[in-house]
Amino acid sequence: MKFAKTVLAAALAAFASLAMAQYPNKAVQVIISFTPGSATDIVGRIVSAKLAEYWGQPVVPENRSGAGGAIGSAVVARAAPDGYTLLINSNAHSVNPVIYAKMPYETTKDFTDISPLAEQPNVLVVNDGAKYQTLNDLVSYAKANPGKLNFGHAGVGSGTHLNTIKLITAAKIDVTQVPFKGTPEVVQAILSGSVDCYWVPISAGVSNIKAGKLRALATSTAKRSPLMPELPTTAEAGVKGADFGLWFGLWGPAGMPADLVNKISADVRRALADAEVRQRLINTGSAPMDMSSADFAKFVRSEIEDAKKIAAAAGIKPQ
Repeated sequence: MKFAKTVLAAALAAFASLAMAQYPNKAVQVIISFTPGSATDIVGRIVSAKLAEYWGQPVVPENRSGAGGAIGSAVVARAAPDGYTLLINSNAHSVNPVIYAKMPYETTKDFTDISPLAEQPNVLVVNDGAKYQTLNDLVSYAKANPGKLNFGHAGVGSGTHLNTIKLITAAKIDVTQVPFKGTPEVVQAILSGSVDCYWVPISAGVSNIKAGKLRALATSTAKRSPLMPELPTTAEAGVKGADFGLWFGLWGPAGMPADLVNKISADVRRALADAEVRQRLINTGSAPMDMSSADFAKFVRSEIEDAKKIAAAAGIKPQ
């Protein structure tokens, strides 16, 4: 009996090793948790295209937006842990468990942390015809007119939502927050005059900014963006303590074999180191990130703790 179990274990190990060597042998579905044209979508498709090239199999992005990325995430949480259904999300992944009291999954238990992808700043924008020329103009108006400034964001739990919270907390202003399904919808609302301002991810806003359709007031990160070096940070523009960055990552369902996780992680890191991919990301204002899957798991949990601190400072409780 002991000999039979040993043989069976060896056979299963050999089968798993063979399956790993052949992965992927069919199309890989990548769920992107925000709308087409969003920053998550832009970065996700750049990386997915390179993985398809490496793997010799289709890597098929599918946008499943809504609830700050939670709808797409739930799809992946329920999938088989075989590497054929993956998730690309923003740091909404670490914000949602702080914002929502009830979710269709547990963030730290129902996913496998595979790899970060890239990070980029948000840019505070208004319609080019708006009266606000600077961040100070916008803050001064909000202080003089509590609740009258309409501040759009890409859904409760999104990175742009948390960025909004950080700004209004640091500036001590009262605004009306208007949630949307994703970045393209908010941008259209600003262009049409339906909302006043938005922390647009730089990759999704740069074309409209350079075309003169949106006016940029400040960047969300502590340092200026190389893509828009003339744009001041929020601290430089007069509001300290509002720094916030946007990042994107790759996850799978919980229970993925370690060898499979390591393979996908290694291929993602190889893709992010590729000169063409790096340049495409840089052109969107993104900086590639590089971590092992273990370090990424630690990073995600530290980001959840940071989100808790931001929410607590703003008096926000899970709903």
